[in-house]
Amino acid sequence: MNAHAIPRRPLSTRPRAIALAIHLMLTGAAAATLLQAAAVQAAEPAQRYAIPAGALGDVLAQFAAQAGVKLSFDPALLAGQRSNGLQGSYDVNEGFARLLSGSGHELAALGNGAYTLRKTPLGSATTLPAVTVTAAADGLPAAYAGGQVAKGGRLGLLGNSNFLDTPFNQTSYTAETIEDQQARSLSDLLINDPSVRLSSARTNINEDFSIRGFTVASQDVAFNGMYGLMPHFRVPVEMAERVEVLKGPSSLLNGMPPSGNVGGAINIAPKRAGNEPLTRLTASHFSDGISGVHADIGRRFGANKEFGVRFNAAYRDGDTAIDKQKQTDQVYSLGLDYQGERLRASLDVMNQDQNINRVVRQFTAGPGLTGMPKAPDSSLNYPGYGRSKATDNMIVARAEYDVNDTVTVYGGIGQRKHSMDALAGNVSLLNRAGDFTSTPAWQVFKVDSTSYDLGADVRFSTGPVKHKLALNYSRVVQNQDIYMTMGGWAARNSNIFNPIYSDTPSVSGMNADTVRYNESTLSSYAVADTMSFLNDKLKVTLGARHQTVEAQAYNFMTGAALPDGKYDESKITPVAGIVYQPQANLAFYANYIEGLSKGPTKAPPNPAALPPLKTRQYEIGTKMDWGRFATTISLFQIERPSAGLVGTELTENGEQRNRGIEFNIFGEVARNVRVLGGLALMDGKLTKTPDGANDGNAPIAVPRMQANLGIDWDNSLAPGVGLNARVVHTSKQYADAANNLEMPSWTRFDVGARYKTRAWDKPLTLRANIENVFDKNYWAASNEGYLYVGMPRTLLLSATMDF
Repeated sequence: MNAHAIPRRPLSTRPRAIALAIHLMLTGAAAATLLQAAAVQAAEPAQRYAIPAGALGDVLAQFAAQAGVKLSFDPALLAGQRSNGLQGSYDVNEGFARLLSGSGHELAALGNGAYTLRKTPLGSATTLPAVTVTAAADGLPAAYAGGQVAKGGRLGLLGNSNFLDTPFNQTSYTAETIEDQQARSLSDLLINDPSVRLSSARTNINEDFSIRGFTVASQDVAFNGMYGLMPHFRVPVEMAERVEVLKGPSSLLNGMPPSGNVGGAINIAPKRAGNEPLTRLTASHFSDGISGVHADIGRRFGANKEFGVRFNAAYRDGDTAIDKQKQTDQVYSLGLDYQGERLRASLDVMNQDQNINRVVRQFTAGPGLTGMPKAPDSSLNYPGYGRSKATDNMIVARAEYDVNDTVTVYGGIGQRKHSMDALAGNVSLLNRAGDFTSTPAWQVFKVDSTSYDLGADVRFSTGPVKHKLALNYSRVVQNQDIYMTMGGWAARNSNIFNPIYSDTPSVSGMNADTVRYNESTLSSYAVADTMSFLNDKLKVTLGARHQTVEAQAYNFMTGAALPDGKYDESKITPVAGIVYQPQANLAFYANYIEGLSKGPTKAPPNPAALPPLKTRQYEIGTKMDWGRFATTISLFQIERPSAGLVGTELTENGEQRNRGIEFNIFGEVARNVRVLGGLALMDGKLTKTPDGANDGNAPIAVPRMQANLGIDWDNSLAPGVGLNARVVHTSKQYADAANNLEMPSWTRFDVGARYKTRAWDKPLTLRANIENVFDKNYWAASNEGYLYVGMPRTLLLSATMDF
């Protein structure tokens, strides 16, 4: 950056009191009580930083943003000076002292938590404080107090940003949370979020999610902001340093995802080697009989430790908590990176293999189903036969280069090959007595995906206004091949309360010759400008993305191109966002943003295709950093159109409108007590339905309330002991648009403990968690109307040692 904020005058007592009162009214008396508890906290501990080299003014600005402090100074003071960046663990004073060493300037407090710079007095010397250098993630915002979430995250083409500075609702979960909760995949981690629910069975072939009442498929999870690269059906977390969840549509920020989801965006930021060597080994055992091991190794090399290597490998095998089900998982990932003065580059390689015997499948509502049966035993297996094998291989190369102090260019290219071989059958639920039928089908599915990402960030000023201009081009090319046969196998009838298990049909002697199923290319270019006014108190983001969707569908039995299956349409999706910070720790924000989904096509004799469908979100909110914990309140409305045939005409003929309010909380509310969770209240309605048949009804799988609260406590009376508990609640929801199939509300409780000690003079952490401790049976659903049963009580044990 060439320009920085002019030092602010301390705010008067009256405006600060008014701003604080507004947030207190929104958060209520509970937040006020938490504020009182936080007031007695100790000083901010050391945080981890990985800030690359660059102009000293820019590096200082990045450090201040990640540390969560306000820094304002005249950029002319540091003109021409450069910094080697900051790698390691520092508190605020240590970090500033390290960065300002030899610059001829020092830090000066302005009061009210704000700082500026002043020249070092003649004759004085700067003494660097002792520091502890630990592993740090590559350029990511530091972890917030408590370590469960980060202080910010990546906003697509807008880059990394502090959570107070963004006009969106985003949560970035850390690797520490993944480890402490013994998460095996995304579903185990995202259950922490009140706006997110799993919308498929935990041991199904695929793992999909619902965010703000709209589906987000696992194939739409991004890797470092790029789509089409993570495993197609289930995303592992062993290689993740951060899992970033952005609520609501995000086409401008990230481009259109392959399946066109609009509920939100999930991004994986991979692990990078830190300055200190890391050799970590975890042994685990999960009920009923899955044992596993996970190795995490990191090293840096070079005169300035500019070369990094991070290797993760995990293997699990055994019987799951589902009756007669066996699962084998293995994941390998290698992350290489280079951190130079101007150039930063990385190469990531990953392989995942997952095998499930007697795979669980989703239920569909049969034509005679007039009401939901009670939820069956969640440990039973449905349909009682089947298998699946999925393999994913990924390679991604990225680089960014500082052309000068104000211009950074970047680019990335990646490829993923996915293959799935499954013989299973969906379960059609026939009546309230729980009878069902399932017909076996064999499917082989292959997806080749290539992703490109190019862009530039340009920082400049026009008078008193600072600009951060973001330019981006993205392209995702996917080819899908398929083989599918019913094999002449007879339907299998059973009952959910007394299922009959049977052998999986043999495919011996049968050939799975795949044919082309679909080709698609999603290409887009975007521009966005974030403008800062009033000494950074006011930030306005304006931008737009032009998206082109090209596709060709094929006859999945013969592989012949369908004349009516060609699709080539374009749309422009804008964004407008605003953040106002009347004081350093309080922000008010608003946004308007759109999502994009491929429009449907109409079959012959009069083939037609609709342009991509736009989903619109309106959102306002407030965020408060209380010092050791933070709260966010968001009010939103999302409008998603649907389309279909009215007579012989293909038109937009329906809309789902979800309105809601979210409350999120994270951080330390008292010494050694961390909280993570919140509340999501939603009012979903169907409108403009054909002939008004379902107008006013609740959309499928959109509950009125979702609530989460997790508490983690380090027991000061027994050093090394940590205890945690979590409650997850979802109110009733419907499995059909007519609202005839009602699923009751459910509440799940989880508990856990850990013990940190030393063995053979090495750090050792023992963990034990129980998910669904009371073995609650419940129904849930996806937005497409698929039904599934929640997971049974599951015990997780692990031991982690650093060598």
